[in-house]
Amino acid sequence: MTDVAGTITLINKVAELQTGWTAEEAVGRPLAEVFHIINERTRKRCEHPVLKVMKTGLACGLANHTVLIRKNGTEIIIEDSAAPIRDRASRIIGVVLVFRDTTDKRRMEEELLKAEKLQSVGVLAGGLAHDFNNLLTAVLGNISMAKMYVDNRSKAFARLTEAESASRRATDLTYQLLTFSKGGAPVKKTTSISDIIRESANFTLSGTTIAPQFSVSESVWPVDVDAGQMSQVFNNLIINAIQAMPHGGTIAFTVENTVLSENSFATLPPGSYVRISVQDSGSGIPEEHITKIFDPYFTTKQHGSGLGLASVYSIVKRHDGHITIESKPGQGATFRIYLPAAGNGAAESAAGDATVVDGRGKILVMDDEQIVRDISGDMLQALGYDVDYATNGSEAIAMYRHARETNKPFQAVIMDLTIPGGMGGKDAIEQLLSLDPDVKAIVSSGYSNDPIMADYKTYGFKGVIIKPYSIDAFSKMLRDVITG
Repeated sequence: MTDVAGTITLINKVAELQTGWTAEEAVGRPLAEVFHIINERTRKRCEHPVLKVMKTGLACGLANHTVLIRKNGTEIIIEDSAAPIRDRASRIIGVVLVFRDTTDKRRMEEELLKAEKLQSVGVLAGGLAHDFNNLLTAVLGNISMAKMYVDNRSKAFARLTEAESASRRATDLTYQLLTFSKGGAPVKKTTSISDIIRESANFTLSGTTIAPQFSVSESVWPVDVDAGQMSQVFNNLIINAIQAMPHGGTIAFTVENTVLSENSFATLPPGSYVRISVQDSGSGIPEEHITKIFDPYFTTKQHGSGLGLASVYSIVKRHDGHITIESKPGQGATFRIYLPAAGNGAAESAAGDATVVDGRGKILVMDDEQIVRDISGDMLQALGYDVDYATNGSEAIAMYRHARETNKPFQAVIMDLTIPGGMGGKDAIEQLLSLDPDVKAIVSSGYSNDPIMADYKTYGFKGVIIKPYSIDAFSKMLRDVITG
């Protein structure tokens, strides 16, 4: 409570705790000295609430985004109201001010808003990705086939390899959007995370004035990750660092094992984790931006999309991990990622093997897009297979049944998961399994948001291949499925 001049006459125990001032210290001081409030966004001092009441004679509330700066300099977000105190003659003799700490409430609202933003981007992504990845399948497939007919020492081979790399990078645009899609669990394999980091750093930093530094502990545990999604994480972090260091610098990558206790992070259970630190020597991030950098569409870059770090956040969360950021202006930024360590299992190389594996037999390709059927057929024929085509699940089932009845069975079936207006792979596999419990079916999709892609075996598929794919990946998947 204050008098009409704004001098404090009473302060209760809760207000003492919230402001950091005791009653002995506060009583007799001007309200503005003890109740120091600023606008959260502009950082400018807010109008004195006692003055508002004295001007209008009415109760009033503070505007949104009001921050109280405590005696020790820490800040809390508050909501409050001020009302006049009147005597028997209705004259104003003072003002009573009531306020409460809403910091936790604000954080919860921000998390909900962030989730809603991610969901809205996911709706956009689902419709875009299917068509775009079908086009990229034709581009990447033709390039990988062309490389088979060119001497690997020629300039043409080098140009095709560059085009192939660019096509793979183009898929990252789709993956960034699809990261936000509802569902869309990662297609995980036990992998060495350090391999992914080195490959991403060497590729993204090529041609820049920035040098990578690697510090990888011995015997780093493998992790269960989607290699494509995790590459996207590090590509985005590296690009972010490059933009913060226009005159060059270094990015330090540190990979180490760590064991988290019960209270390490509220969002992570205790256990074994791999901790990855990505530290740049750039300009740093202003304090007012730290809490916003993972929001979709938030960007301080003139030509930024605001999706890079938002996709990083979403991918790490989908891998049951956690990401933190530490930064001070002029002192660079450090991102730390915690990923659960894998159980038993050997790590696969992130780079993979580029060998093309030939085969024999008859393959059925089901896809609604002509360009995908064409390039898939060309690749299969180049590998030595015979090919038949179906545009939807119903056609595929009928053709598979006829082939069995005429003793000319298919060695494998490749089925698109999503067929607009027709039967897709999910429904078709159920009927194929009733025809042939041993059917060797491969599900294919442009990184669909359907969880079937991450858990394909549960639905009866023997393999999964993500569009766009190259001929070497295509050939190895067929070899593995056909031979078991």
